[in-house]
Amino acid sequence: MSTIKLYRHPLSGHAHRAELFLSILGLNAEIIDVDLMSGEHKKAEFLTKNIFGQVPVLEDDDVTIADSNAILVYLASQYDQDHTWLPIEPAIAAEVQRFLSVAAGPIASGPATARLINLFGAKLDHVKAIETAHNVLSTLDEHLEGREWLANDHPTIADLSNYPYIAHAPEGDVSLQHYPNVRAWLQRIEKLPGFIAMQSSQVGLAA
Repeated sequence: MSTIKLYRHPLSGHAHRAELFLSILGLNAEIIDVDLMSGEHKKAEFLTKNIFGQVPVLEDDDVTIADSNAILVYLASQYDQDHTWLPIEPAIAAEVQRFLSVAAGPIASGPATARLINLFGAKLDHVKAIETAHNVLSTLDEHLEGREWLANDHPTIADLSNYPYIAHAPEGDVSLQHYPNVRAWLQRIEKLPGFIAMQSSQVGLAA
């Protein structure tokens, strides 16, 4: 059996993507918290794992994977023998990749950034982040009209990649009130076998 380690911060949506998929796949992993507040992720030891000094990082025996979406692709390729979570049909695989890019693009610069400002005091433009968030959420709500999942007729890593920062958008003052299709999609993800929630920001900030 492989020895899997996941280096994460409990309030990181990027890390939650990886932790969530590990749980859904039923893979046991040692969860190692990285102290971002003390700059542990920028120290030499951690930089040998990820040259960009970011969480999450996955270690699977002698394989090290950095970047949350790369971890999702690796886990799906390595452990999902049915190709359910990362379909191999070219058009569907491309659609999954499209929504991985959405997670790394407007979701990161929108709801993720708005939350980062509120939780960690990042010196970024909160108004612009909220505007970006509502633009992408409006588009996703339209996309989800009449469909259950982002990229296929069943859940894929595209859904898991986009889930954390959308689910926690209200922590950045981004309301989901006007996006019923997005809210229903979040609920479907939360009903998946193996689903685990990300730690509440209130718990993390009080610790």
